[in-house]
Amino acid sequence: MTLTESATSFHEHLVHEHSAHNYHPLPVVVANARGAWVTDVEGRRYLDCLAGYSALNFGHGHPDLLAAAHRQLDRVTLTSRAFGSDQLGPFCAELSALLGKQMVLPMNTGAEAVESGIKVARKWGYEVKGVPEDRAQIVVMAGGFHGRTTTIVGFSTDPDARGGFGPFTPGFVVVPYGADDPDRDALRAAITPDTVAVLVEPIQGEAGVVVPPAGYLPAVRAICDEARVLFVADEVQAGLGRTGRLLATRAAGVDADVYLLGKALGGGIMPLSAVVADADVLGVLQPGQHGSTFGGNPLACAVGRAVLTLLADEGPDGMLARARRLGDVLHTRLAGLVGHGVLAVRGMGLWAGVDIEPRLGTGRAVSEAMMRRGVLVKDTHGSSVRLSPPLVITEAELHAAVDALEGALADLA
Repeated sequence: MTLTESATSFHEHLVHEHSAHNYHPLPVVVANARGAWVTDVEGRRYLDCLAGYSALNFGHGHPDLLAAAHRQLDRVTLTSRAFGSDQLGPFCAELSALLGKQMVLPMNTGAEAVESGIKVARKWGYEVKGVPEDRAQIVVMAGGFHGRTTTIVGFSTDPDARGGFGPFTPGFVVVPYGADDPDRDALRAAITPDTVAVLVEPIQGEAGVVVPPAGYLPAVRAICDEARVLFVADEVQAGLGRTGRLLATRAAGVDADVYLLGKALGGGIMPLSAVVADADVLGVLQPGQHGSTFGGNPLACAVGRAVLTLLADEGPDGMLARARRLGDVLHTRLAGLVGHGVLAVRGMGLWAGVDIEPRLGTGRAVSEAMMRRGVLVKDTHGSSVRLSPPLVITEAELHAAVDALEGALADLA
C-alpha cells in the first residue's frame, strides 16, 4: 500500500487483480463486525441491513454461536462421513424435531441443498412413484433463484445467471410464479405423469422479495397432492426466522414434503445446509449414492445446534417474535415512503423489497447513496433494493435505516 493509497483502495486493487470478477460489491471493505454493525478498514461504521443475504439472521458474532464454535474448535472440526461424530446425530435429531420431519441430509451450501433435493426428488420418483428411468421432470418457477451450479442456472430465467454456461441439464419445466399464474393453470398444465416435484421459493428473494398472493402456496400444495408429486420448498433465504416464522411456507398454512435450508443455519460462521424430509422421501438414498466430505462436519453441526436453540425460543423475546414485531415497524415505515420516491414495497417480517421510482436512479445508485449515509443494503433488479437486517437489530437502528433510505431518495431527487 502506498502513502497516497487508502486502505479501501488497496484491498479493492488486490481483489480486482487476483480475484475473479464475478461480483460488483459496494466500495466497503469490512474489517470487524458485531451485532448489526460492521466497521471497515478505515474505521467507518455501517449498519448492516443485508445480513449476508440472510446468512447472518442472528447478527455478526452472536455470543451463543461464537461460544459453540470455540468449544468445538478445541475438540474436533472434521471427520468426513467415513466416521461419525458426537455432533452429527444430535444436530439431525434436533433439526428434524424442530421441523416435525423424520430425517436430515446435511450439506454445506444452499446450492448443494438444492442439488441434493433435486437428486432425492428424482430418485423418489423412480423408486417410489414409478416414473420410467431418465424421464423425471421437476416444475420450477420463473423468477426463482436457487443457486449457481450448472444444473440450477439451466432452469433460471435470469439471462445473466445462465448466459454462456450451457448446455444445460434437461428435466425442468418453468412456469409463471404467484400472481403471474393467478388460476394456477400453467402449473396444472405443466404436470405430467413424469413429474416428480414442484420446486418453489415461498417468497422469491433475488427477484425482489416477491410475496405470492394468499392462497397460492395452498393451491400448489393441493396440485401436488392431486398429482402425487413432492412439494419442495426452498427456504434457504426465507426460512429460519427471516419472515418472523420458522418457515415461510408454514406462514401460509402449508407444509412441504421437502425443505431446503441453508444460510442462517450456519449462523454466519460455518457453511451449513440441509435437506429435511420424512423417511419415505430421504430414505431412498443408500450408501455411496450421495455424499459430501464436509457435509455434517462436527464444527458446523455444533454451530447449527446453537442456531436451533435460538430458533426454538417461541417466547416474546425470542428471535421469531422479534422479527414479527420489528417487521411491523419496518413495513409501516416503508409504506410511508410510497409516493415519495418509492413505488411499492413487498415483504414479510424483517425482509423487504423496495421499488424506487426509476427517475431517481437504479437500485445500485440508491444503495450507494445509503452507504454514504452509513447503511448497507443491496440492489436486486433494476430500481429495486432489498432490506434484510439481522434479527438482532434494535428498533432505533431500524428507524435509522429507513431514515437513511428516505435521505438517500432526497439526495437523488
